[in-house]
Amino acid sequence: MKPIGIGLIGTGYMGKCHALAWNAVKTVFGDVERPRLVHLAEANADLAKSRAAEFGFEKAAADWKALIADPEVDVVSVTTPNQFHAEMAIAALEAVKHVWCEKPMAPAFAEAEQMLKAAKASGKVAVLGYNYIQNPVMRHIKTLIGEGAIGTVNHIRVEMDEDFMADPDGVFYWKSELSSGYGALDDFAVHPLSLLWYLFGHVEAVITDMVKPYADRPTKEGGRRAVENHDGANVLMRLGGGISAVLMANRAAWGRKGRIALQIFGSKGSIAYDQERMNEFELYQAEGRGTEQGFRKILAAPAHQPYDRFIPAPGHGLGFNDLKIIECRELIRAISGAPSSLVTFEDGLRIEKSVHAMAQSFHERRWIEIG
Repeated sequence: MKPIGIGLIGTGYMGKCHALAWNAVKTVFGDVERPRLVHLAEANADLAKSRAAEFGFEKAAADWKALIADPEVDVVSVTTPNQFHAEMAIAALEAVKHVWCEKPMAPAFAEAEQMLKAAKASGKVAVLGYNYIQNPVMRHIKTLIGEGAIGTVNHIRVEMDEDFMADPDGVFYWKSELSSGYGALDDFAVHPLSLLWYLFGHVEAVITDMVKPYADRPTKEGGRRAVENHDGANVLMRLGGGISAVLMANRAAWGRKGRIALQIFGSKGSIAYDQERMNEFELYQAEGRGTEQGFRKILAAPAHQPYDRFIPAPGHGLGFNDLKIIECRELIRAISGAPSSLVTFEDGLRIEKSVHAMAQSFHERRWIEIG
C-alpha cells in the first residue's frame, strides 16, 4: 500500500511537534504505515530548506500553496499562527487533502464555519490539534466517570494558567493583536474546553468576565502599543445534565507553565488532575470508614493504554510530544476508516461557538445560551 504523503506548513513550536509525531508514529505503534514526509513550507526559502533537512522532508518551499498543489501530499498539517488557519485549511480541503490543523480553528467564527463547510464538501478527514484529550490518564478518568466511580457529577472547576504573557515589559507580538482572537479565551482556554467536551459534552450556557492585566506593551521599535485582547478570563458555565462549571484562564500567571487544573465533583467522590503533573491524578471515593477516606494518587502505568507503547514501567511518565504521537496515530486510523478519538472540525466548531458566546457575554454583560 502506498504510504501517506505528508505536507507541513509552519515549523515553529507546533510545527516541530507535528514533525516529531509523523516521524515517530510508526516506531511507537507499529500498527500503522510509516508516513512519507513529502513537502514542507515556511515563510522563506532558506528557512524552509533548513527545516526540511532537520525534520526529514523531501521538498521545501517558501510558498504554502505549492505544497497544497503537490499531488504527492495526502495530509496537510497546518501549524501556523491562528489567523492563517482558515485560508490554509480550506485550500487544502478544496484540493482534496486530509487536514490536521492546530487549534483554534480561526479567530472569526464565520471563517470557522467555512472550514467546516469545506471539510464536509471534501469528504476528507479534518481534525484539530487538541492533544491533551489523548493523555492515557485523561482516558482513564473518562472511564471512571462512565463507570460511576464518583457517582453523578454535579460540579466542575477548571483553571488554565501560563506565564508567557506575565512580564509587563514583554515586547508586543502577534498574540496581543485583535486579529489573533480574543486572547486567553481562544488562544488556550479552548484546551480545557476540549477536556470538558471529551468528558461531558459541550457547554450549554455561559456568563463571562475578561481582564487586561496590562493596557500596553513595549515595541521592538522603542515605543508602546496598546494590548488589543484580554490575557485573562473567568467564566461560569452550565453543561448538560445539570452540571455547573467554572473556567478560569490566565496567560499572565507568574510561575505557571502549562497548568490545566481540573476538579470533578460527584455524589460519591471527586477527581483532581493537573496538566503540569500530567502522569498522575487523584481519586477520592466516599466509601468505607471515614477514618481512612482520602485522596489516592494514581500514577500513569502500562495498564493505562497506550502508555505501554512508549514505556514498559509505571511512573516514568509521558510528555507533551508523546500525546501528539498518540493523536497522529488516531488521525491515521481515522483516514483508514477506523474508529478514532479526535476533535473533528464539527466538534471544534462547537468549541469555537462556546468561545464566541463567552466573548459576547462579556460585551453584553449577560448569560448567553449556546444553541
